[in-house]
Amino acid sequence: MLNLTYSYRIYPGLDQEAKMLGWLEQCRRVYNYALAERKDWINSRKCLVNACSIRLEYIIPADTPYPDYYKQQNALTKAKKLIRQLKAVHSQVWQDALKRLDKSFKFMQHRGFGFPRFKKSGQYRSFVFPQFKSNPVNGFEIKLPKIGTVPIHLHRPIPEGFEIKQVRVVLKSSGWYAQLILQADVSVPEPMPDGDPIGIDLGLEKFLAVSTGELVERPRFFVACFAN
Repeated sequence: MLNLTYSYRIYPGLDQEAKMLGWLEQCRRVYNYALAERKDWINSRKCLVNACSIRLEYIIPADTPYPDYYKQQNALTKAKKLIRQLKAVHSQVWQDALKRLDKSFKFMQHRGFGFPRFKKSGQYRSFVFPQFKSNPVNGFEIKLPKIGTVPIHLHRPIPEGFEIKQVRVVLKSSGWYAQLILQADVSVPEPMPDGDPIGIDLGLEKFLAVSTGELVERPRFFVACFAN
């Protein structure tokens, strides 16, 4: 498989932009809530068995399972039936928000320290549609689920043989962008080594030394430029 990422400028209408901004805010709140839920569970397991602080720690029953991605996803599905604002956002966008948090926690466990940080207002600036059944781009428009058809500036064509597998909508200071993840079912051959390998070492007296014994002097570009 060969994957490419192309970024294009999109121009949503006023109603569409308001909806997209609302989605970003809802994703930020869900991300922060899920993060707080995980941190509270972990902190509740750090307190002493015979002396748990009711002022600094939440008391969570010992048999409460760890709120991993799948449990939080199931809880979010139930919450959508009770909270009207959650129904407005596409379900796959919610999945990406929780996957983003889960990925941050796995990275934290890998390095051994540092909880993921809460997102302040305006810091959550993208959401993802992870899959499409058909090509969402038609001419100079892109169709986004639950948002509608949005004008897109295709400053370069999509390569022939590639399919759009994922779309990330990003808010930047210069406007809205759609990052298209393109995929082609082709095999990319591994680069074959050619010739004999050599070692290169950067030095102080000499610019570099090669394992073959060659020494390269400093180019002195700056001095040569002023000499002319």
